[in-house]
Amino acid sequence: MAAGEIRILPLAGIPEVRPGDDLGALLGDAIAHAGGLEPGDVVVVTQKVVSKAEGRVARVPPGGPVAAILAEAARVRRRRGDFVIAETRHGFVCASAGVDRSNTPGDDWVVLLPEDPDASARRLRHALAARFGCAPAVIVTDSFGRAWRQGTTDVAIGVAGMLPLLDLRGRPDGRGRPLEATLIAVADELAGAAELVTGKASGVPAALVRGYRVPAGEGSARELAMPPERDLFP
Repeated sequence: MAAGEIRILPLAGIPEVRPGDDLGALLGDAIAHAGGLEPGDVVVVTQKVVSKAEGRVARVPPGGPVAAILAEAARVRRRRGDFVIAETRHGFVCASAGVDRSNTPGDDWVVLLPEDPDASARRLRHALAARFGCAPAVIVTDSFGRAWRQGTTDVAIGVAGMLPLLDLRGRPDGRGRPLEATLIAVADELAGAAELVTGKASGVPAALVRGYRVPAGEGSARELAMPPERDLFP
C-alpha cells in the first residue's frame, strides 16, 4: 500500500453467533480466509456478535422493552414516552441504554451490551494473537446517535491494544501555535469507517483495518465518555 493509504476489509463468512460460541475462533477463520493478519492491523467487531457469544441476550420482561432498558440503565438522562436516553453502567450515554431488538434470537428477545466491552476486546485480541502470532488492536463497536446531529454512526465501546484518543495538545499547528484542546477520537473514527463495510443488514459483523498506525498503549473505551465536569448537558 502507498504511504498514508488505509484499507478496510470486510470479514465475511462468520455464521450466526449464538451464546457460548467461540467468537475468537470464528473471527480467526474469517481473517484467515481474508489472507491473515499483518502487524499493525486493527480488528473491528460489532457489539451484537460479542454480546451474543457472551450470552448477553434476554427475553423481554413483562413490562416490555422499556422495562429491559430501565433495568440496564444506571441513570435516565431524558425520556419521551418509550424513547429513553440513558447512561449505562459503563458510563456511555446512548439511546435505550444499548438494549437492542434487531437481529435478536426471536421477536421477544433483546440483546444487551457486554458486561465489560474492554475485557471482551482483550479476550479477542489474545485469541487472535495465539492463532496468528501477532496481536492486533481490537475495537468493539455499537451504533450511537449524536447530540445536534441526525443519524447514527458506529463508535467504540471497547478497545484493546491501543489508546482510544490521540492527544495533540501542546503540539504546534500549521502556524506554530500550540494546540490547546485537540483530542482526536481515533477509536470512534475507525469504528465509523469500518461500519461502511459491515453495515446493519449485510451479515458482516467485523472488519479489518489495515494501514493505520493506532496510538500505542493500553487504554479503555470509557476514556471516550465525557467527564462529568465537562458535560454541558447533564
